[in-house]
Amino acid sequence: MFAQRCGGYRPGAFESKNVSDSSDEELVERSQRGEQTAFRELVERYQRRLFSVAFGMVRNRDDAMDLVQDAFIKIYRHMDGFQGSSSFYTWIYRITLNLCIDYLRKRARHYEVDYDDAQRSDLDDDDPIVPSTMGINPAKVYQRKELLEQMERAIQSLSEKHRSIILLREVQGLSYTEIAEVLQISKGTVMSRLHHARRNLQEALEQYLQGAVSVD
Repeated sequence: MFAQRCGGYRPGAFESKNVSDSSDEELVERSQRGEQTAFRELVERYQRRLFSVAFGMVRNRDDAMDLVQDAFIKIYRHMDGFQGSSSFYTWIYRITLNLCIDYLRKRARHYEVDYDDAQRSDLDDDDPIVPSTMGINPAKVYQRKELLEQMERAIQSLSEKHRSIILLREVQGLSYTEIAEVLQISKGTVMSRLHHARRNLQEALEQYLQGAVSVD
């Protein structure tokens, strides 16, 4: 579908590519002039980051990949309307997050979302912590994995607003100003929302962190 609508290019499984040193602004201008290679570079530059955001929101690999593809289709269609009043990457983060939130709300209307057992297969596939016989204590490995799983559950228990701001700040490393651009809110609101999101995350983890499992 993406190949048909966006000049024959369909992003694959987020493979690594050699991307030029051209700035986003230059690539956007070239894309707006109809240069397909420039848009391809933008896709290759940002597809992994957008997938990280989408996966963090929906916790399902296939759904996240579909959402990223939908995001790039939307970006392609609206490229001519991008005026550069905000950074290109904050614009595409906003598009991706809005698609994720719409998806989650539609899904919630059809069935109750279970972020535990139903989504564990996605987390296990990406979990870099695996037992081995190379001097690693299996108990500690298990404890660390359990902690990661508890953190994942805690993040998924947050509201859409709090989950998205945690992902943008703690995972993507965006500044308060950049987050304000993505979410189209004031910097003060970013700081307030992030404070509440962190507090809610801490409360969700509180029982576990009080000694349920030691990871020392």
